Formats: sequence, structure tokens, C-alpha cells
Amino acid sequence: MITQSRILAGMGTYAFVDVRNEVRKLKAQGITPIDFGIGDPKAPTPVIVREACKKAIDARATSGYPSEPGEPEFRQAVADWTKRRFGATLDPDTQVCATVGAKEAVFNFPLAFINPGDYVIMPNPGYPPYEKGTLFAHGKCHFLPVDEENTMLPDISSIPSDIARKAKILWLNSPHNPTGKVAPRAYLRESIDFGKDNDIIIAADECYSEMYFEQKPTGILELAQEGVVSVQSLSKRSNMTCYRVGWIAGDQDIVGAFKKLKPNIDSGTATFIQDAAMAALGDETHVKQMRDEYQEKRDIMVDALEQAGLPRCVPEATLYIWQKVPKGMTSVDFAKALLKPEVAVVSTPGSWLSKDIDGKNPGEGYVRLALVPTMAEIKAAAERIGKLRF
Repeated sequence: MITQSRILAGMGTYAFVDVRNEVRKLKAQGITPIDFGIGDPKAPTPVIVREACKKAIDARATSGYPSEPGEPEFRQAVADWTKRRFGATLDPDTQVCATVGAKEAVFNFPLAFINPGDYVIMPNPGYPPYEKGTLFAHGKCHFLPVDEENTMLPDISSIPSDIARKAKILWLNSPHNPTGKVAPRAYLRESIDFGKDNDIIIAADECYSEMYFEQKPTGILELAQEGVVSVQSLSKRSNMTCYRVGWIAGDQDIVGAFKKLKPNIDSGTATFIQDAAMAALGDETHVKQMRDEYQEKRDIMVDALEQAGLPRCVPEATLYIWQKVPKGMTSVDFAKALLKPEVAVVSTPGSWLSKDIDGKNPGEGYVRLALVPTMAEIKAAAERIGKLRF
């Protein structure tokens, strides 16, 4: 009899698989839903990126296997962009490593540092690979709730001393998926100090750093590099979800350990993809255009949800609305209400994105709406939702 590993068998389905299943059910009824469930932008990858990729395919026709840490010119482009955006100086040879998107980096990162029984501290709700990567590395998870009680910032001071002694990594996520919260500089400084005091790596997932509205987020590398790394991706910044390209940067010893790990897992990001990524990093015009469009979408949806009788929930950043559900309804109840044929809007219940710890799920009472439909679809969804009364 063939059996799954204990780790895999003990895991539920990935939350977004459940979302896709709900979409299929609606389509089977002849209904085309407006899908706010998964954060995969529908807008095309910018022309400047696509053209660079086309040219690079021919230019790299005989390039063979890519270098796992990334081509020197790509790592230099990352260092140059980091300097322009955050004012942080990086050595591209020792402090930057290309990744096959951020998911690969987040999932595999614990394998470089975690021994069985070591802890990884992470936000709850948070990106699922924080937890999954820890478990596959045979580590243990300590979850920090992200809720109104702590103003949507995980409370570093609440970490028990016995957990801190056994912890190797603390994941930060700013801007935060799904709440859209931007961490203030003082909070990032507190986290860095906590890491130094406890010999814990501060790993900052900053994949949404360019999807902001009023306040430009601070990057962790602006404040420190020793004991700190930043994970970045071009998936959301440049609509390159399919391209699978990102990087990890920061402390040279931490990045060096990750670079040692990578050849054992993958063969690097395609060189022509790296060339396309370099074109993306060299252009800010398309990024501002997308920010402006996301802000317009955000405002349309926030107004519609408020018109329907829901609390006004305005994200500071990201492409998500973390919407409070009506009193007396669960996250799943409200998501199902939006799936009724006359509305046909797909959202993700907050409880699916969070862990139930000691009988409390910080995602309960919310749904996540990803602002990825087209503008026409956004307006159609807003019209339908605006007619509801909760």
C-alpha cells in the first residue's frame, strides 16, 4: 500500500485550491463569477517586460543551465534597485541570490537553518509557506495573531522566552497579506533588536512593498543588514506571477547559506526570465500606473461594501481588502452570501487563511478580496454588492 508522508498527510488542502473549487461549482451552473479569491492579477505583464523576454530567448539560445544564485547582471540590477528604492547598499556577489519567485524562497528558507524541534515564529494569518516550509524542515511553528487587539501588528513582546530560546527565524510581512497593514519603522526596529538579542534571523517578506497607496513602506534593509534578510518578488510589482522570479537579499552569511542550499533543490531561474526581470526593475512607470489603478479599484470596492452596510475597511497597501463581515455571520457564511447567483463574487474566508490557535482564529470575522479583476468587473461587482443590505 502506498502512503503519503506523515507531514503531507497531516496537511489540509491549500486554501486557494478550495477557492478554485468554488469557482468551478459556479461555472458548472452556467454562472461566470467575478473572482476576488486569488491574488493573481489579470492585467497583462507590461510590454517592456514582454519585449525584453522575447529578445532574451534568442539571445540566450545556447545559455544552458542558469546559475542558481542568478546571473551577475541580474544580481547587480537587484542591488541597484535596492539602492534607489531603499537607500541600502548591497554587494551583489555576496548579499543577493535569485529565487524562483518568493514562494520558493519562503518555503525552502527553513531548510538552511532549522533542525528538528527548532521554532519559526510567524504571523497568523500569513502566507501559507511560512508554516509549510517550517513543517517540511521538521521545525515547529509559533504563531503571532494579527488582529485588532494589536492594531494588526504581531506582538513581538508576547513571544514566550522559552520559544525565543528555541527559535531560529522570525517572519515579518510588511505590507501584510491579507490585512494590508504597513509596519512602522519603530516596529521594524523593535523586531531587529529582538532578533539580535535572541540570535534569531529576521526574515522580512516584502513582496508587496511597491503596492502601496498613501504611505511608502519602509524596507527592513534600510534599518539593518546584519542578521536580516528581505524576500522580494516581481509577481505583484510587475504582474509577473507566471515568470517565477524574485530574490533574497541581506546578511551575507544568511544569503550564503541559502545559496549553498539552492543547488540541492533547483537549477535556478531561466536566464531569459532574469533578463525580463532586469527590464522590469529598470522601469517605475508601469509600477505607478498599477498602483493608481489598484487605488481606484480599492476605493470603488470599499465604497460599495460600506453602502451594503459593512464596516469601512481601507487597506494601507497590497492589492487586498481585509473586510469585516456582518455581525452574526462567520467568514464562510459571508463568503457564501457573496457566491449567490445574483452576486457571484468569489472571496476568500479569513478563517481559511489563519490557524486556529487555542480556540481562536484571528482570521474569523473577515474575508479577503483580491483586487485583481478588470476595472469593468470591479464596477460590476461593486454595483451588485452595493444593492445588498447587511
